[in-house]
Amino acid sequence: MATLFISDLHLHESRPAVTDCFTRFLASAASTTEALYILGDLFEVWIGDDDPDPHHRRVIEALRAFTAAGPDCYIARGNRDVIVGRRFCTETGSRLLDETTVIDVYGTPVLISHGDELCTDDIAYQRFRRRARSPTWRAIFLALPLSVRRYFARQLRRRSRADTALKPADITDVSPEAVEQAFIEYRVATMIHGHTHRPGIHQLEIFRQTRTRIVLGDWYTSGSVLRWDQTGYRLEPLPLAGAAPAS
Repeated sequence: MATLFISDLHLHESRPAVTDCFTRFLASAASTTEALYILGDLFEVWIGDDDPDPHHRRVIEALRAFTAAGPDCYIARGNRDVIVGRRFCTETGSRLLDETTVIDVYGTPVLISHGDELCTDDIAYQRFRRRARSPTWRAIFLALPLSVRRYFARQLRRRSRADTALKPADITDVSPEAVEQAFIEYRVATMIHGHTHRPGIHQLEIFRQTRTRIVLGDWYTSGSVLRWDQTGYRLEPLPLAGAAPAS
């Protein structure tokens, strides 16, 4: 049995190969998984749990079948699906995580999060992040008609793509100072996050202790999963069939 970690799938009807890969992954992993942690940006856009979008319903049903088979499933909000709520969790049989959480993985304390809180050099994004994660902002947005929410979501996606294209790569990556502070604050030696789309396993020394930062990959050109069992952990790619490039 294993504990699995994924993030940044950005599921959207325009990329059906990614959704197909995800549903296959859930079906094949159900019998060998203790827990699945989805660390944000499961969806490219999420405008509310009341959205009847057929593509989203397919994902919800696949997750429900997965949890009904036995594994636990935990969801963290990302920057694209920051208003995922209780109804989604009820319908999928999953549980919502705090922004940052320390969990025990086979005896190892591990800090998990989406990871965008670590990108502190991107001042404009952090300003947006604080606003979008405010309960007041979410309540105001969810009170709008679905058609208006869809319009705003399209505008935000366009703006995000344009802004990201203009930013230096180091601005959109994590800040070393923020990473060090997180290790110290939560008193752990292992961290797992996504968001940056830069998968890898990084070793660093903080206060004479080796710390490990594991970055999950996105699902644009292939699937990506961190598999952790009693023998250790490893990042594994998952093939897509006919995947379209990121948009």
